[in-house]
Amino acid sequence: MPVSARYYTSISCLFGDIGFGIIVTNMTNIERYANLYKNELFENVIPFWERHSIDTEYGGYFTCLDREGNVYDTDKFVWLQARQVWMFSILYNRCEKRSQWLDVATCGAEFLARYGTDEAGNWYFALDRQGRPLIQPYNIFSDCFAAMAFGQYWLACGDQNAKEIALGTYRHILRRKDNPKGRYSKVVAETRPLKSLALSMILANLSLEMEELLDGKELDAVLDVCVGEVMGLFLDEDLNLVFENVSADGSHSDCFDGRLINPGHGIEAMWFVMDIARRRNDRELIDKAVDVVLDTLNFAWDDEYGGIFYFLDADGKPPLQLEWDQKLWWVHLETLVALAMGYRSTGRDRCRQWFETIHEYVWDRYPDPEYGEWLGYLNRRGERLMELKGGKWKGCFHVPRALCLCARELSEDS
Repeated sequence: MPVSARYYTSISCLFGDIGFGIIVTNMTNIERYANLYKNELFENVIPFWERHSIDTEYGGYFTCLDREGNVYDTDKFVWLQARQVWMFSILYNRCEKRSQWLDVATCGAEFLARYGTDEAGNWYFALDRQGRPLIQPYNIFSDCFAAMAFGQYWLACGDQNAKEIALGTYRHILRRKDNPKGRYSKVVAETRPLKSLALSMILANLSLEMEELLDGKELDAVLDVCVGEVMGLFLDEDLNLVFENVSADGSHSDCFDGRLINPGHGIEAMWFVMDIARRRNDRELIDKAVDVVLDTLNFAWDDEYGGIFYFLDADGKPPLQLEWDQKLWWVHLETLVALAMGYRSTGRDRCRQWFETIHEYVWDRYPDPEYGEWLGYLNRRGERLMELKGGKWKGCFHVPRALCLCARELSEDS
């Protein structure tokens, strides 16, 4: 059922304060999209997950959903479980304290607290429907999203156990961050040691999410490290592109992994950096991040068919990933967030122009007004590859988070 307009009025504070005197207020164009993003969130996206994803028998969520919301696989992937706990906790904490949203968050949080970790506190990657482990805890991002989830869930319900889980998991991540896969790593690190962007960027966002649980000095120290790594190691100053993997000194290895550009990751990392820069009133850092977003789009936009490529090689050589030319939902959504944030912060017309270009591409292809939620996978020509709404990688996260953030950035009163 459509949600009353009274729920929309609080969207501007959904993700907290957005600036310290550095927000451009004379927005005259793209703010007209704000209500579209709000309505899509509350009328089409969140109701889809409320209707179809809740496992009322065993707890947790179904994420493998077809276009109509039918469950086609019952396995439960821990980082998607955690992301949905976080999403519904955020709605409860920062939009409106609706009991049904807290109930959805509780359904996932209790399932994860009971079954999600091994004896050492490492979060599994996948569980079966009943909660029995399927895939070992090789992936530290399960831990990252679990910490995010339980931090927000604690704020929602005040459960001390949730707070302890969030803090314990966060500390565990910090201990593991220099060797995140540990014994599950396949590489012989001594031969070609490479550092991955993913953990540095996620840890920056996670640490901001944990702000109310962390000492201010500790938070600042972690954020300094993350920003230093993203902007100092992974950002190539000559190309103004963010590389996915670099050597310890930031140099590039001439191999598939060493030349890899993941435009979605690079752009998402930049809005994480902008978020930190806003809190620190750092105009120079905001401008630098916006420059990277715009240069990444110039590099990664498909001039023939439109859309942003999934993977590219920095030197223009053939990428290793066979899916390199697909057009994925999350890449375009994170780009809309970064552009809306960049425009809100700087007023640059190039941000507005790119936002409108990508907005048109996205809204013509991904939303599903018939059944709700968004489709996720397109081929290079922009045609649907799969009809699914969720699976092993797509869940209740990128779509609703981006709709929330874009609505906030585009609202005149935010």
